[in-house]
Amino acid sequence: MNKNFISLAVISTLLASASAAIAAPDWSKVPKKDILLFHPGVTPIEWATKKAEHSGSTAIKKGETCAGCHDEKGKLSLDFKRLAGKELEPKGAPKTLSFPVGVQAAYDATSLYLRLTFKSPDGGADPADKENEVKANVMFANDKVPQGDLVGCWATCHQDARTMPGADDKKLKYVKDGAYDLMQWKSAKGAKAADGTVTDKRAMDGGKADARAEGSKSGDTYTVTFTRKLAGGVAMGEGKAIPFGIAIHADHATGRFHHVSFGYKLGIGSEGDVKAIRF
Repeated sequence: MNKNFISLAVISTLLASASAAIAAPDWSKVPKKDILLFHPGVTPIEWATKKAEHSGSTAIKKGETCAGCHDEKGKLSLDFKRLAGKELEPKGAPKTLSFPVGVQAAYDATSLYLRLTFKSPDGGADPADKENEVKANVMFANDKVPQGDLVGCWATCHQDARTMPGADDKKLKYVKDGAYDLMQWKSAKGAKAADGTVTDKRAMDGGKADARAEGSKSGDTYTVTFTRKLAGGVAMGEGKAIPFGIAIHADHATGRFHHVSFGYKLGIGSEGDVKAIRF
């Protein structure tokens, strides 16, 4: 084979790799929305939809979103004293009950890019994950999840799942119908990003979104960037609005001892709580 041909082939490959490496959004030009996360305590979907426990269950049945009731112009209307009390957090609540996460989103012809920026709080109540100071998670619901467009990730959280009081320690998050795509970044050096799903059980791998993640910490601020295919897993595309939720395990937390968002909509070239712009 001609040596010049080999050289040209190598150069072409390098150029293609370089193009792929720089084919990312200029985040300075992408709008940012702050979403407040909070520690939910022992409030599974059964609690959230039971009138005796949660007065907002009536609004959910009428089609109102959790965020529509509790997110008042970027401020959370929640009874934090109750969330931190023994009734809803028998093991003890974290020192910080709520904190903001900056969310930015962009897309191109084939992929979605989602960037999270946040200061992870100390003072966790259950620092059981010794390897990871932080885990960042994003889940997208398909249109088969009952009330998935109203409750965000809550449809996966059940009272019989592990770390709930008296529950089976082997029972993972699940939904009875439909599916979620799950992406996760871990702060431990060399940790692999999760490209998973939640169906009748949670799986941290085997997803079809080709989800990838990278993160870094500068001072006290984490920046985590997720990339996934538009066509893989939960179907995405221009003009769609996809239900999503965010969870951060801060200060070595694991299981339900995370901070979560309510459910929001990601608008891909369309209206949404967070708008992904094309680049």
